[in-house]
Amino acid sequence: MIVVTAHRGASTHYPENTRAAFEAAIDLGVECIEFDVRCTKDRGLVIIHDDRVDRISDGSGVIGDMTTAQVRSLDAGSWFGPQFGGERFLTLEQTLDLMPASMRLNVHLKATDADRTHLVEAVIERLSDRRLHDRAFITGAEAILLEARRVAPQIAICSNLPVARCDEIDCRILQPSNQITTPELVAEAHKSGIEVHPFYADDPDEMRRLIECGVDGILTNDSRLLQQVRSSANGSST
Repeated sequence: MIVVTAHRGASTHYPENTRAAFEAAIDLGVECIEFDVRCTKDRGLVIIHDDRVDRISDGSGVIGDMTTAQVRSLDAGSWFGPQFGGERFLTLEQTLDLMPASMRLNVHLKATDADRTHLVEAVIERLSDRRLHDRAFITGAEAILLEARRVAPQIAICSNLPVARCDEIDCRILQPSNQITTPELVAEAHKSGIEVHPFYADDPDEMRRLIECGVDGILTNDSRLLQQVRSSANGSST
């Protein structure tokens, strides 16, 4: 069965990377949730994609120049709709506490050169404390993945690197852009024992195309739509 990964939670209908988006994805019964982690000035771990808070909050500034308390004080929901006013940026700890025991976690690390080592070490420590190595994996730039390999060789890593490079660094999850995902790429990855989860698809025709390519899962902002397309595809194949 195709794995549905909720990209930043159920982010088509809820403000991305917030409690509301994650709880909605959990309620939908998705198999995996993707979220982004960054370091604050005081080395806290917060859930946000951008390096600035401006686009998705009522504040302004660079995450790395702000304390965790400053980031957490911002309204992270009103930009999306007034009904989400009061949503706050979550810490990594709060996010992990939300997740059901069966949920697969795509933990996308967003680092600068200055905070990369701390970010990788701190995130892996939190995952280890909760014994999540069997269902969480680290996604990020190659430098982050190599650092994760150094810190915790047992943890799974995910990349958009060529299949040959994935083999070299023992990366078993490939996350290519949907535009370059073809049956040939999927076959090449599967031959090396690598899962393929393209990033990302919100259009039903593109979802169907990716499923026909033989992918293992798809990242999407619209989890409910992908679930419907998956069900339809499963029905047509029986």
